[in-house]
Amino acid sequence: MAKIAILGYGTVGSGVFEVITRNNDIVSKNAKEKVEIKYVLDLRDFPGDPVEKVLTHNFEDIVSDSEVEVVVEVMGGTKPAYDFVKRSLQAGKSVCSSNKELVEAHGAELMAIAKENSVNFLFEASVGGGIPIIRPLRTSITADRILSISGILNGTTNYMLTNMSSGTLKYEEALKNAQDKGYAEKDPTADVEGFDACRKIAILSSIATGKNVSFDDIPTTGISKITKTDMKYVNATGGSIKLIAKAVLDENGAWARVAPVIISKENPLSTVNKVFNAILVEGDMLGETMYYGKGAGKLATAAAVVSDVVENILLKNNNVGCLWSEEKMQLESLDDIEVQKLVRIKVNDIEKAEEAVCDIFGVDEFITVKDGETAFITKKEKEALIKEKLEKLSNEAAVKQVRTTILYEA
Repeated sequence: MAKIAILGYGTVGSGVFEVITRNNDIVSKNAKEKVEIKYVLDLRDFPGDPVEKVLTHNFEDIVSDSEVEVVVEVMGGTKPAYDFVKRSLQAGKSVCSSNKELVEAHGAELMAIAKENSVNFLFEASVGGGIPIIRPLRTSITADRILSISGILNGTTNYMLTNMSSGTLKYEEALKNAQDKGYAEKDPTADVEGFDACRKIAILSSIATGKNVSFDDIPTTGISKITKTDMKYVNATGGSIKLIAKAVLDENGAWARVAPVIISKENPLSTVNKVFNAILVEGDMLGETMYYGKGAGKLATAAAVVSDVVENILLKNNNVGCLWSEEKMQLESLDDIEVQKLVRIKVNDIEKAEEAVCDIFGVDEFITVKDGETAFITKKEKEALIKEKLEKLSNEAAVKQVRTTILYEA
């Protein structure tokens, strides 16, 4: 019999408890031995809940119990999760986690500790919720050099952008709608400013390269500045806008970013709507593969956690190896990357403003959906050069303000 402990009885923790309890026959069959929850750690009490029978308020009960083989960390944050996970691994217990903040900050170190103690640190649910992506990267796409990873990695922002896509809903209205549905937190900063997606692309990039890609090194722009009028311009281009986390992993250099991007209707990511996530992985031999599904949700995420529980039991005393080292991956500046942008400007004189755009950017096609302003799509140039040209444009007398710039890949 394999006995496990769950750290945290919030949304995901209660989901893990439910999955193992309800589907115990399937879980035990796949683990090749009976799986039993011996402890659930939480500071709260849950009167009348089935968890009462195994509830503990003291982590020492778990870390000192030699019967506990696998610890499930679903607490969130790094304190005290980091300490609890580290001590569990040092005590010879395998760990699985859905905690992207913990994995991004300490993943390389915790995997090294796991290796030293012949146990494993697995974290499938830390990226993409219920979508299998970590396991395919480390066990399936093993004959390829990963060239790029890009995708929609945050369900909250995707739900909001889907709702805003008609151009009739303000950002604030879309956010309230997401909060009312339970998709957005009371403090939505991590989602809407792109930090959640940034941590996820950092984890995926680290696994793909074997080096440590830091969250702090990835330029990140969220969706909080996208307006109803911006959406009308996006629609006029014939594309759709998504918050895209992207990493290009060239052996001669690598870069990563998180930002809203206008993509074409032919791009498979354009059909990913509401709370769904999708991840495109390009290998030099396999080409492009796509992983799609619910990126969040209690049971979807819990199912991914339990898949790690099963693998940890099957891997007993057999470490899978360190997926990435603590060696830092140096990322290129985005200033050197060639891009296109949709630029929206407020004007004093539309004819003279468009003449200035032609002179500075060399484009002569314009989009207008609102009086007193116009928009255009730049040619593909280095980011630094576009910035210089935008600065020059903003100083033109006919231009009142550069209102919006959005990456364009349609």
